Amino acid sequence: MTKNIAIIGSGFSALSAACYLAKAGHTVTVFEKNETVGGRCRQFKKEGFTFDIGPSWYWMPDIFDNFFADFGKKTSDYYQLDKLSPAYKIFFKDEEITIGDTLDKICIEFERIEPGSSVQLKKFIKKAGTNYDIAINKVVLKPGISPLELITPETARRVDQFFKTISSDVRKKFKNPMLISTLEFPVLFLGAKPNKTPSFYNFMNYADFGLGTWHPKGGMYEIVKAMKTLAESLGVTFKINSPITKINVATKKATSIVVNNQTIDFDVVLSGADYHHSETLLDQQHRQYSEKYWSKKTFAPSSLLFYIGFDKKLNNIQHHNLFFDTNFETHAEEIYDNPKWPSDPLFYANFPSTTDSSMAPENFETGFFLIPIAPGIEDTAELRAQYFDIILARFEKLTKQDVKNNIIFKESFCVKDFKKDYNSYKGNAYGMANTLLQTAFLRPKLKSKKVNNLYFTGQLTVPGPGVPPALISGKLVAQLINKHHNN
Repeated sequence: MTKNIAIIGSGFSALSAACYLAKAGHTVTVFEKNETVGGRCRQFKKEGFTFDIGPSWYWMPDIFDNFFADFGKKTSDYYQLDKLSPAYKIFFKDEEITIGDTLDKICIEFERIEPGSSVQLKKFIKKAGTNYDIAINKVVLKPGISPLELITPETARRVDQFFKTISSDVRKKFKNPMLISTLEFPVLFLGAKPNKTPSFYNFMNYADFGLGTWHPKGGMYEIVKAMKTLAESLGVTFKINSPITKINVATKKATSIVVNNQTIDFDVVLSGADYHHSETLLDQQHRQYSEKYWSKKTFAPSSLLFYIGFDKKLNNIQHHNLFFDTNFETHAEEIYDNPKWPSDPLFYANFPSTTDSSMAPENFETGFFLIPIAPGIEDTAELRAQYFDIILARFEKLTKQDVKNNIIFKESFCVKDFKKDYNSYKGNAYGMANTLLQTAFLRPKLKSKKVNNLYFTGQLTVPGPGVPPALISGKLVAQLINKHHNN
């Protein structure tokens, strides 16, 4: 039976759910508090420069392909996708590692750093590829209702991989600390320390080395535009500048929402907004999870971000650049174990205009810098300025160039902004980490246990953080809604 469904928020999971629900015949209205759709994936344009404010890595292209294929479409119907060559570059204190666009190229680079390591790398990536197939086709497509979802013939044979860690796995096979950091880095997309992440999640290494790093021409926001266009073609209505202030419940059912002081009735309410925030829209007795519950969870990092326009082309950089010239473990400890501003931060720099001329004026460069930091820590203008000076000095030293006087403008985004713009719990940037005790059925549920007709989607529920998992989360919750409301 057709239902009138309200979706709160318009991030990737919400857009995904909107498309699947509309395809099933429901009447779907998406409410977005900000002036553009996309949730954390937004775009900032200034003086001819284009910045992806949020996600900047396009990994797991098969997930995007599968999403559009479910609607008889292809990614190429909406945007041009280019494989980056090289995929990215890592700067260490006295060495640089370039990750090529094929495993063979990466093997040559590993051999250069640690003779004999390419043999281990091929075995490692082959195992990671098998895990990727199991994860994507057997595990993540489950709604996180029961522990039995994790038990398949394939996972049963690999149960030990849920109790070992990525860190222990990598360190058994590789000795060079630079190669170890290179292989542990993709786990940061899951929002947890490598020594707290089950080794089964090495499938992220296959996503990296096996499937490659891609770029949609025009930036990541092209995906949002594509999904919005698809959703509208299916009949979805979008309401921007429409913050939800209340979810009303009667006789244990979600009955309406309050938006811009107006109460609107719906048969089903689905929130793709921050899960913690979504529950604060309910009266206390209807909330599933207490403040104590949230405070004990391991959240992915927040970020200090800088968006910079340079008045020249920069040297010695790639599209994606990681600066691991300081201690990886120390920075991780200062995010997860002893939350504070990092003493010597790792950072990431993205220059999309190196491969996509549409992202900056001619002979200029678009720069996006990111420092992972602990969620919930102090955020002041003075701290932002202090850390910008720290990373810019290191950037200049490692890339052997002066750029400070070539900055046209600089904008920043940090914990306060994540809270204000996205109602993000403690200002986290990536959701809840995928640790062993926060995997699958142990994550917050897609369906409310206390309120009928109320559902959730996004990076705090299943499958977890990241853009591809968000697309899957939207599909899972849409299937759940259809299952419960098909008569």
